[in-house]
Amino acid sequence: MDKNTLLGLLLMGAVIFGFVYLNQPSAEEIERQRQERLAAEAEQTSAEAIQALAFDTISDADADMLRTGLSMYGKADTASVPATYSYTAPDIALTMRGDSVSGMIDTPYGPISAGKVISNDTAGLDRAAVSAASQAIKRVINDFGRYKNFARHLNGENSTTRLENDVLALEISSKGGQISRAELKDYDCYLNRDTTSVLLWDETTSNYSFTLKSASQRFETRDFFFTPVQENDSTLLMKLDLGAGCWWGIRYSLSTESYAVRMDVVQNGMAAAGVIPPSVSTMELSWHQKMRRNEEGRMFEERNSAIYYKLAGSDVEDLSPNSDAAKEVNNGIKWIGFKNQFFSSVLIADGKFNNGNFISTDLSKDPDYLKDMTATTQVDYSSARDSVAGFNFYLGPNLYPLLRQMDKSLSPDEDLEMTRLIPLGWSLFRWINTIIVIPVFTFLGKYFTNYGVIILLLTIFIKIILFPFTYKSYMSQAKMRVLAPEIKEINDKYPGKENAMVRQQKTMALYSKAGASPFSGCLPMLLQLPILVAMFSFFPSCIELRGEPFLWAHDLSAPDAIFSWDVNIPLISSTFGNHISLFCLLMTVTNILYTRINMQNQPSSATMPGMKAMMYLMPLIFLFWFNNYASGLSYYYFLSLLITIAQTYAFRHFVDEKKVRAAMLENAKKPRKKSGFMARLEEAQRQQQAMLREQQKKQGKRR
Repeated sequence: MDKNTLLGLLLMGAVIFGFVYLNQPSAEEIERQRQERLAAEAEQTSAEAIQALAFDTISDADADMLRTGLSMYGKADTASVPATYSYTAPDIALTMRGDSVSGMIDTPYGPISAGKVISNDTAGLDRAAVSAASQAIKRVINDFGRYKNFARHLNGENSTTRLENDVLALEISSKGGQISRAELKDYDCYLNRDTTSVLLWDETTSNYSFTLKSASQRFETRDFFFTPVQENDSTLLMKLDLGAGCWWGIRYSLSTESYAVRMDVVQNGMAAAGVIPPSVSTMELSWHQKMRRNEEGRMFEERNSAIYYKLAGSDVEDLSPNSDAAKEVNNGIKWIGFKNQFFSSVLIADGKFNNGNFISTDLSKDPDYLKDMTATTQVDYSSARDSVAGFNFYLGPNLYPLLRQMDKSLSPDEDLEMTRLIPLGWSLFRWINTIIVIPVFTFLGKYFTNYGVIILLLTIFIKIILFPFTYKSYMSQAKMRVLAPEIKEINDKYPGKENAMVRQQKTMALYSKAGASPFSGCLPMLLQLPILVAMFSFFPSCIELRGEPFLWAHDLSAPDAIFSWDVNIPLISSTFGNHISLFCLLMTVTNILYTRINMQNQPSSATMPGMKAMMYLMPLIFLFWFNNYASGLSYYYFLSLLITIAQTYAFRHFVDEKKVRAAMLENAKKPRKKSGFMARLEEAQRQQQAMLREQQKKQGKRR
C-alpha cells in the first residue's frame, strides 16, 4: 500500500467519523425515544394481558362445581321454595335458587353480572372485566374445595363481644374467635406518666390461632368469622355453623373477681359429617404477642420479660431475657407464659401440650415495646370427641399469693409452680423470701396501707431475727480489741518472716486460752448475708410496691429520682441511669458512716491500710449499682444500716470491755479442751515447721 492510498483511507475515515458525530441525537431526543419505546412496550403488554384475560372464562365443569359448592357449603335458606343458597365475599355476592346462579362481582374494571359470566353470555361486555370475574368465581370454587363447610365463614364483618368482671375486661373478636383485648382494671400503666389501665394485649399486639391440617387441607381459625352465642352473663361461645347440625367453636368463661379465663375448644357432629378427616390426630396452636411497656424504667422491665414454660411433671424453664432467643422443646409442656416484670399472660393446658417451639426477639430500639414473642405447640385432637381440648388463660399480675392460689385452683393434681414467674433468687434466697419475707409482708399489708411503714416494720422484724448474730459479731470484735495489746507484744517479741510460724502459734494459743477466735465474727455476718441477698431479689419483683408513694418517692418499685438529665453518659447510663435517686444517696452516706464506725470497732492491727481504702470505696460502688433500682430496696437498706448503727452504739454503751477482759482471764485459767479445728491447725503448723527444719538441714549440707 503506497502513501497516497493510505492518506485516502484516513481522509475517508475522518469524513465518516465527522458525519456520525454531527448527526448523533441530542439528550432530549434520546429521552423522547426511550419514552416512546416504553409506551409501546406497555401497550403491547396490556394488549397481551387483555388478550390472555379474554380466554379466562367459566367452563361448564366450573359452573357445575360452583353450583355443587353453593348447595353444600353456602348459607342455606330452606324456607324458600326452591331452597336458596348464598355466598358473600368482599368482591363477590352469589345467590343460587334452583340451578340458577345470580349476583354481582366487583372487578378492577367495574361491576359485572355473575349470572352472565357463568352462562358465558358475555357479548358486548368488557373482556378484562369478564376475565377478572371468572378468576373471582374460580377462587370461590377453590375455597369450596379447600375449606369445605368452613368456606361459608371465610368472609364477614368483624365485631367484638365483651366479657368482664371486677378485675378483668375482655373483648372477643368474631374474626378468629379469639380474645382481642385484655385490660386489667385495678392496675394503671405508668409509661410516660400514663394513668390508663394496663392493657395486657390488643388485636394489634397479640393473636392466637388453632390449626387443623391433613395431607390436602388446612383449617386455621384466624381465617374464619365466628358467630358469638351468649350462653349466659359470663360464658360466650364463638361458633362456626357448618350445617346439618355440625359446628365447631371456642367457649370462653369468666368467673367473678378472677384473672383466669376458661377456654374450651368444642365441636359437634364433626365425625359424622366428615368435615375433618379421621386421620387428623393433632391440633396446632400458634400464639404471638408483641409485649407492651408499662413502666417508666425500662431496664428492669426488659430484664424481667421473657417466655416461660413448665415441663409436664418437671421444672419451670425460660428463654434468656437479655437477647434474641429460640428454643425447641420435644417434651410435654403444662403451661406457656409470656411474662413481663409485673404482669403475665399464661396459657395452661388441662392435659399437656405435646411440644413447643419458642422464639423471642428483643425490641430494645422500640420505645413502646419490649419483646416480640411467639410460641407454637400442639395438642391431641379427635373429630369423634365433642370436647376437643381445655385451657385456662391467666391474664393478671405477678402477685405471689394470687399465683399460689391459682396453682391450687387450676390444677389440684399437679403443682403448676406459677410462682416461678416471680424472680426471687436462687433456691436458698427464694426459700427465705417465700417462707419468711413474703408472708410477713403480706400480713403487714392487711393492717397498714402505707408501704413505707410496712417496709420499716419488715426491716425491724428482720433485725430482731438477726439480733443474736449481730450481738455475737460485736462481742467477737470486742474480744479482739481486748486482746490487741497481747497480740502486739507477741508481734514485737517475734518479728520478721523467719518467726512467722512461731508468731502464729503464740497468737493462736492466746486465742485458745482467752476463748476468742478471729473467725467468730465472720460467721454471724455470713448468716446475715442470705437475707440481704434475698431482699435484693424481692423488692424489684414486688408488685405490691408498684405505684405506691412514700415521702418524695412517687413509686417504691421505681427509682426516686430527684434530679435527672437527658444526656446518656457512656459506660455509666446503662447501670447508673440518667438521674440521682435520693434514697440511694442516703443509703450511700449511711453506709460510709457505718463503715467508719465498723472500722473503729476493729483492733488497730487487724486491718491492713489497703483494706481501709477498699472498705470506703464499696459504698460508692453500691451508689452506682443501686441508683437505678427500686427505691423501696434502697429505702430498706438505708433503714437496715441505720438500725445497725443504733445497735452498735447501744452495744458500746451496755458492753463493758473491762468485764469482757476479766471474763477472758477467767476462761484462760480454766483447762480448755482443744477444738477439732484448733487441733488440726496446730498439727498443720507442726508439720510445716518440721518441713522447714528439714529444708534448712539440706541447705546446710550443700554448703
